[in-house]
Amino acid sequence: MTALTRRYRFSASHRLHTPELSAADNARIYGKCNNPFGHGHDYVLSITVAGPADPETGLAVKRSELDRLANDRIVAAFANRNFNADVPQFAALVPTTENIARIIACELERFWPDYISNAARLIRVHVQETDRNGFEILVGAHAGVERGEQEHEHVKFDSQAEEQTRSS
Repeated sequence: MTALTRRYRFSASHRLHTPELSAADNARIYGKCNNPFGHGHDYVLSITVAGPADPETGLAVKRSELDRLANDRIVAAFANRNFNADVPQFAALVPTTENIARIIACELERFWPDYISNAARLIRVHVQETDRNGFEILVGAHAGVERGEQEHEHVKFDSQAEEQTRSS
């Protein structure tokens, strides 16, 4: 099994704010990241995939397929956007980088079969927010979770966000 990590860059802004909390609680929990005008980051997204090397090409995954998936479904959707206002997945979800990484992992898994033509599997999503803050999601068996449970977790996560959106 061979692993490959590809990096992608995008800039985006967000505000960390929970509407159900008081202004004082939001300020205490999120600090300067609760600024009403938001703030931005130059994110670095690392996507790690693993699979057997193809006997003919020697590749674990076609880089062009992975690049197309990442650019079509993540970078195009997130780059130069305000997560709070412009990205539907965050309509009722605080756009912490933990949640951004989780949404990216969900989106990559959801569209994987449409883009990736071989046996390679997504194993890790890492989002670097600042020099000091990076957040990582381990996917599938690499997270120590059975595949069915992992998919169930994503469905549950997505339905909670939809439920919050409907009740807002």
